[in-house]
Amino acid sequence: MSIDPKKHEMPVRDARERSCDFDEVALGYTAKLAVAEATRCLDCKNKPCVSGCPVNIDIPDFIKQVKVGDFESAYRTIARSSSLPAVCGRVCPQEKQCESKCTLGIKFEPVGIGRLERFVADTHMASAQAPAAPPPSNGHKVAVVGSGPAGLTCAGDLAKKGYAVTVFEALHTAGGVLVYGIPEFRLPKSIVANEVRQLKALGVEIMTNVVIGKTLTVDELFDMGYECVFIGSGAGLPKFMNIKGESLNGVLSANEFLTRVNLMKAYMPNSSTPVRRARKTVVVGGGNVAMDAARCAKRLGSQVTVVYRRTEKELPARKEEVEHAKEEGVDFVFLANPFEITDDGNGNVGSVVCRKMTLSAPDESGRARPVPLENSDFAIEADCVIMSLGTSPNPLIRDTTSGLDVGERGGIIVDESGKTSRVGVYAGGDAVTGAATVILAMGAGKTAARAIDEYISGKKDQCGMRNQ
Repeated sequence: MSIDPKKHEMPVRDARERSCDFDEVALGYTAKLAVAEATRCLDCKNKPCVSGCPVNIDIPDFIKQVKVGDFESAYRTIARSSSLPAVCGRVCPQEKQCESKCTLGIKFEPVGIGRLERFVADTHMASAQAPAAPPPSNGHKVAVVGSGPAGLTCAGDLAKKGYAVTVFEALHTAGGVLVYGIPEFRLPKSIVANEVRQLKALGVEIMTNVVIGKTLTVDELFDMGYECVFIGSGAGLPKFMNIKGESLNGVLSANEFLTRVNLMKAYMPNSSTPVRRARKTVVVGGGNVAMDAARCAKRLGSQVTVVYRRTEKELPARKEEVEHAKEEGVDFVFLANPFEITDDGNGNVGSVVCRKMTLSAPDESGRARPVPLENSDFAIEADCVIMSLGTSPNPLIRDTTSGLDVGERGGIIVDESGKTSRVGVYAGGDAVTGAATVILAMGAGKTAARAIDEYISGKKDQCGMRNQ
């Protein structure tokens, strides 16, 4: 049987229609498309795709089940390893992970693993099957700080082992970056809410509006009877360029902009926290967050320009997200970097002055280093500037927790199991690495859950990374 060299395309909504609302862009596979895509899998014996998955889903096994139409068994296979399959199927960069290892990809396009995962998870949810019942209690309590992908994964894995898990979330809604950072058109919040309900059904308690380091400290969590604490508080502290004019009205971080749009629904007419509807918006940066901000601004009626200091080839954002942004009318200016934001005369943004760049030898990240060109300045008219330059961990927890070692960039230092320098405290996700992907955070949560279970069970040396 001949193999189709290309993936089956994911149906998407028309660009002109979708750029005016926040409904989901990708429509997902039908059962017929899913089975057809599954037949492209070579079912390799050594399963190279699994090595590219941070949570080690048995990918060939679930695809084999899709191939024969047993979608519920496929879901159970995925769920053994992943607590958030409907989320991962939508937002994980499979092209850089599992699909990059696909044997078929050596000669043709790799199997659409992410698209199949999304189909399986959505089919399961549509069947409205009863969630799993909580397992018998093992009598132990664990606290989880943060309800993003790292925290939810850690909580889910521990709950399945009988632990009484409480998740403490600073915001009023559980989900972390999944609800405040990723737009509705990429990840409907009903999907996240359903995944959270599944965890609650396992017995996980979620306490919102609790800021660890302020409302409660890590020390107080131990006083409350929790035997271990997992810190998965993310990286919510935005970075700025520190250039002239950055304090003008109309300059904001992508974090603030996306939180107000996604979590606070600032785009709705009756919003209590409305966001500025700019005429012309400049987004500085080239990652997935920059694409999310640009596409949200476009939906708010703005003309949007993304400014990135390298070429399109070096864009860190997913190719799919860049293509969708272009289809929706977002403009791109490459090899340029802002160095001043001008005042319109009333304290508001008037324009963004950029300098053209050229690429030189690679920097410490391994990417070509941008170097400014003399006498190349130009201005882009704007009344809103969104800075999407990355984020770092909030210092609140590290500043209020004794015995916790942190790195130069503010990330909590852990060993390969997620163990910190403080006995009984584990950490993972963006709180350790800085801003990264959802699936990497999930992998860290999974690793830490295993280490916490071993620690409490007395299977390993109960010392921290250093003797205390």
